[in-house]
Amino acid sequence: MDVIIQSLGFQAGESLEAFIKEKVSQLKSDNIIRANVRLSFTQDKSDENKCCEIVLEVPGNDMFVKRVTAHFESAANACVDVLHLNLKKEKEKRLDKRQADADLIRETIEQFKTV
Repeated sequence: MDVIIQSLGFQAGESLEAFIKEKVSQLKSDNIIRANVRLSFTQDKSDENKCCEIVLEVPGNDMFVKRVTAHFESAANACVDVLHLNLKKEKEKRLDKRQADADLIRETIEQFKTV
């Protein structure tokens, strides 16, 4: 999986980029093609003005998460947690659909056996 990190309006340090790459690489799925990470500051004057956006490119609809917190590390961590849950949901959907197809085939075979 490719991880592309863009920092808008500032130069991200190597430690921040290494942290984000480590966190994003923890996402386990065979379907992930690329992860685009965008770091920026929001226009708010508050302490929570660091924004992290992650777009996971997967077959079908891409997954997008955006979080704003006081630190880039915590924002990236929150994004990865949400993406992990989304990937888990997608996997369960695929498995449920596959199981439903198997049940339908099994029922059809049973009907032909009785005829």
